[in-house]
Amino acid sequence: MIQINKHSNGLLSIYFTAGYPSIDSTLEIASALEKAGADFLEIGFPYSDPVADGPTIQHSSEVALANGMSLKVLFEQLKELRNHVNIPVYLMGYFNPVLQFGVANFCQACKNVGVNGTIIPDLPMYEYEELYQPIFEENGISNIFLVTPQTSEERIRKIDDLSTNFIYLLSSNATTGKKLSIQNQAETYFKRIKDMDLKNPLVIGFGIHNQETFEKATTYAQGAIVGTAFVKLLAEADYIKKIPEFIANIKHSKN
Repeated sequence: MIQINKHSNGLLSIYFTAGYPSIDSTLEIASALEKAGADFLEIGFPYSDPVADGPTIQHSSEVALANGMSLKVLFEQLKELRNHVNIPVYLMGYFNPVLQFGVANFCQACKNVGVNGTIIPDLPMYEYEELYQPIFEENGISNIFLVTPQTSEERIRKIDDLSTNFIYLLSSNATTGKKLSIQNQAETYFKRIKDMDLKNPLVIGFGIHNQETFEKATTYAQGAIVGTAFVKLLAEADYIKKIPEFIANIKHSKN
């Protein structure tokens, strides 16, 4: 299994929404992505009020929910995950469904199916630390924290101390789907974080959509995440057959 660490370079993660485009497509997509060269995966669990997501991922969540996707259904599907996928897998979504499912039940289920960690953007760091950290840790589930251009150095250091896997570096405060800005301001932000020499590796997300933006992001971080551009592909006919070309077009000059 590929490990995400400070020595990693040019890692590509793909985000997609569980239950989209069809209720049973999750494992097939995950397996195809690994075979095509994705280094790790983020599987989104849909929520009815996805405030941080752009229209493409919002739409995928709406379709997934209409298809009948839920955490209960997802974990049932993921029982077969490690028969198909060897690379690291993270679940990404909002805290409300996790709270309804039960945080302890959620972490236990993640452990049982072989999920490596979670990305829950609206779970406050202090709440995680005060209420839930022991539950995550006893199940071996890494909670991934997010950093934005406005995050203070003090908070970033605190996130680095709490993290056990990687830190998710948002390219901007915009919703998902915005194109990555590679202007001087963004590069200054990326360089500032890189120069902090944090103990955890960095992965950049939001706006990565082609080889140029992937390479720009991985100049400053160990990996980068493509979400909206891939979810758009899933709306096309024969999307499984198109996955190898999609991955190759982003990272063919890497590794």
